[in-house]
Amino acid sequence: MLSAWQDVLQRVETATKNAGRKAGSVRLIAVGKTFQAASLRALYACGQRDFGENYVQEFIGKHAELADCPEIVWHFIGPLQSNKTRPVAERAHWVHALDRLKIAERLSAQRPEPMPALNVCLQVNVSGEASKSGVAPGDVTALAQAVRGLPRLELRGLMAIPEPTPDAQKLAGQFALLGRLRDDLNREGFGLDTLSMGMSADLEPAIAAGATHVRVGTALFGARDYSNNGL
Repeated sequence: MLSAWQDVLQRVETATKNAGRKAGSVRLIAVGKTFQAASLRALYACGQRDFGENYVQEFIGKHAELADCPEIVWHFIGPLQSNKTRPVAERAHWVHALDRLKIAERLSAQRPEPMPALNVCLQVNVSGEASKSGVAPGDVTALAQAVRGLPRLELRGLMAIPEPTPDAQKLAGQFALLGRLRDDLNREGFGLDTLSMGMSADLEPAIAAGATHVRVGTALFGARDYSNNGL
């Protein structure tokens, strides 16, 4: 696992340098969905600190099992149902896939007062796929304005899962769209600093387009087993 982690870090470092960006400006989120807490613990021992989870029940279990790893930063990166927001509001440091005001309102209301504000990113459907979660690009500003006004939440940026495609130009265009939307919001005074995009297969073009967080699972942990995914 150490070798795989070092390989991914090298990919991130090389892509960052090739994009002419500052070293260390891209954070690696290790996505542990379907993998046991022991695998995350091993990666934590290597030095990894940011971990992402997609399923609420799985996240709750790993959060408890890894309570003795105090430097973990938990990113919830999957879609959220309204009846499952509380455990995420109470445990996560980040939520990346926010695409409905109702979910934002529940996270805001359920975030414990002593905790720092919950960092959130709005998920944007940059590919226009009907099967994919995310707010339409044309609706991003309205949702951002509504979320910005909620207490206990800190709107940090935008997130996307582009359509898988061998067409490098098409993929780059989807990543570029997310960057333009972030820039448009910043011209309106939002002060967003986060673009969450890029996974095992496409982290290089994502970084070239300005990604600040890449969400990598397979390249770190191997092929996933969905027979017991915590749903």
